[in-house]
Amino acid sequence: MIPKSDFYVRLLWCFTGIMVCHAQEECGQPPMENRIVGGVDASEGAWPWQVDIQTLKDGHICGGTIITNEWVLSAAHCFPNPFDVSGYILYVGRHQLNGWNPNEMSHRVERVVIPSGYSDPSLGQDMALVQLQRPIVWSVYVRPVCLPDAGTLFPEGLPCYITGWGNIRDGVTLGGAGTLQQVQVPIISSDSCQTMYKLNLLEKVDISSDMICAGYQEGGRDSCQGDSGGPLVCQMVNGTWVQAGVVSFGLGCAHANQPGVYAKVSTFSSFIRSNIPEISLYGRAGPNWANFLTVLASSLATLLMGQLLR
Repeated sequence: MIPKSDFYVRLLWCFTGIMVCHAQEECGQPPMENRIVGGVDASEGAWPWQVDIQTLKDGHICGGTIITNEWVLSAAHCFPNPFDVSGYILYVGRHQLNGWNPNEMSHRVERVVIPSGYSDPSLGQDMALVQLQRPIVWSVYVRPVCLPDAGTLFPEGLPCYITGWGNIRDGVTLGGAGTLQQVQVPIISSDSCQTMYKLNLLEKVDISSDMICAGYQEGGRDSCQGDSGGPLVCQMVNGTWVQAGVVSFGLGCAHANQPGVYAKVSTFSSFIRSNIPEISLYGRAGPNWANFLTVLASSLATLLMGQLLR
């Protein structure tokens, strides 16, 4: 008969062992928490889901985010011809565009899926699911972000981060080593965002239900050309980072009353689940969590039954 002390040790080992295995691919948990305060350069490993999307012809064109070991989330307008993906190369674990990246891996694209109603970023539906030809290998520098379920809320004023290798202002590319940039911006309500854009009499912008805005009314901080497809991520109350938006469009970069407009990820939950059935969305007990609970319950039942039969 197993002594009670050994029994509980084994029980604890069983529980924690499953937890460790589950956490290896847990989304929204960057292991590197050191970020430059008040700066613009991101620390290496701070945003392990960031993806650099390039073409053989033009080099860097867009950003993206790792959402599973086979799928990347980006913007539909980054793939003007989604049926021809032969010229794309995606880099994960990358920190600098023009420097040495010892932790990066490159991937080719198998296919791109975009919503059937997409035609132009300003009309909404600006989202792309990019399937890779081979699975991503997880590391300290390469991990997935969490995606929100339909009921996840991102209230006005919530501080979030934009990351990318895009222009640092209108017409000015990121220079030097091209270190990944980060900037903090608050969520702006749809009504406030629409009111700001109505002040622009030269170009009409309608903020639809599948869009979310972030930035400052006075401008100064924003995403820019080359950041398209990249993430707007927010840290939830439990510390998990969840992607609220995909960089979509704006009028210029960081201008007053023209905040950045992003594809609102939570409104695409059905689209995402229909194409990636195995994905777990934040706010919903998805397949991975359900499997974990099933394995845990089975293990505990086996141990307890063994004790009862002795």
